[in-house]
Amino acid sequence: MNKDNLMTQSILKLKRVAVLSIVCLGMASLTASAQEVISLQEAVNRTLANNLTIKQALITEKLGTEDYNATKYNQLPTLNANGQGGYYFGKTQVLGAFAYASSTLNINGNAQAQFTLFQGGQLRNQILQNKLTLDADKTSTAKIKNDLLLNVVTDYLVILTDQDLAIAAKQQIDLAKITLDRAQKNFDQGNATLADLAQAKSQVSTAELNSTNAQNQVDLAILILKQYMEMDPATNIAVEKPDISKLTDVKTVYDATEVIKTAFTTNPDIKLAELQQQVYAQAIKVAQGAYYPTLVMFGGLGTSYSNQARTVTGETVSGTTTIGTVEGTGQNVVTPNIISTVSPVSFGSQLNNNFNKSIGLSLQIPIFNHFATRTAVTKAKLAYQNADLNTRIAKNNLSKTIIQATLDLSAAEKSYQSALQTFNSNKEALNVTKQRYDAGFVNTLDYNTALTNFNKSQNDMIAAQYQVIFRSKVIDYYLGNPITL
Repeated sequence: MNKDNLMTQSILKLKRVAVLSIVCLGMASLTASAQEVISLQEAVNRTLANNLTIKQALITEKLGTEDYNATKYNQLPTLNANGQGGYYFGKTQVLGAFAYASSTLNINGNAQAQFTLFQGGQLRNQILQNKLTLDADKTSTAKIKNDLLLNVVTDYLVILTDQDLAIAAKQQIDLAKITLDRAQKNFDQGNATLADLAQAKSQVSTAELNSTNAQNQVDLAILILKQYMEMDPATNIAVEKPDISKLTDVKTVYDATEVIKTAFTTNPDIKLAELQQQVYAQAIKVAQGAYYPTLVMFGGLGTSYSNQARTVTGETVSGTTTIGTVEGTGQNVVTPNIISTVSPVSFGSQLNNNFNKSIGLSLQIPIFNHFATRTAVTKAKLAYQNADLNTRIAKNNLSKTIIQATLDLSAAEKSYQSALQTFNSNKEALNVTKQRYDAGFVNTLDYNTALTNFNKSQNDMIAAQYQVIFRSKVIDYYLGNPITL
């Protein structure tokens, strides 16, 4: 009976374990399905589409487009119209008449048009300058995109590196636990001291700490990638791991001179500096245009209305008035008394009667303006000289960077080969030491030393492997090649 109870309890326990396993597998499946896997191309596409820095650059580019269009529109004539109307009190002239009234309603309107015929070439040079500025804005946008692309690829490689290091750290925990188990058994059998057991436990703690730190580095690198993509930090993502064997098949020998020559024609930093230099060259011509006269053609239309305007509609004679006498004869000189009948002039008639037109040329010749033009030209030339120096500095910095990058790539390749050789040697040494440790010919300290050396060489080899890939991608960036994994 007791055996049957024990059997029943065992079956129930097995069922519980099975149910719990199914539940755990289901939860793991849900977690995996909720995790979004991001490839490098997807990370690049999202960064280019969502990154706020790129959006700011695009807005700046649109502003440059509007400035360029505005300078082209400046070549068109200007046309303005205005009107004015109001009641005036006191002695006020009646519009359209040589008369005054104590109160009047005056209305007038006019339209003017003008077209600049010549302005020292400033309009044309301003158009060219703003076109170059727009090209510089577009190049700046391309530079920001390229820089972000390199940052995304770099961070992606960091994630891959840290993930491999995290996997290696977990493997080191397993090795340390095996060592601890063996040390515990030896201690229980009296074949090891308490110090040996404590050292094995310390090895496990160290491995667990290293694993925690490695995972933290992975999480931090993934967070940085999310920030590039403007993604919610709470989103659960994982990166797609490419075939590492293909990644290591990269070119590691470059001629720095050839890379520099190519980079000078493709690198956005250089193109941006050269465009800005051309912008300042045009600014000199714009400033010099102020030395020349400005010739403008103008024309205008105008008319007016007043409620006090009157017109004579009829005349009658009512007697005469003596205005003097003829000298010598004494005969009276008289004039007839004419009584005029007046009436208000209609609104339409006044607009028609007072309508006027004008056309002409305006010539403005600069003679002296406190040396303002001279100062503007001098400042424009200095700005150009500064831009020329900036271009030279950009080329010098790029040359130094590329030379350093080629040296770094060569050094990274040598470091990887050395690290790989060290890893293989430590791996073989660990296998031999483990066999001797199992046979009792090596103490715990020697075995832990061999294990520590193996762990360190494995980490160094992984880091060196990805460092070669990263350095090679940097060269691709300067050559203007697409950066892919």
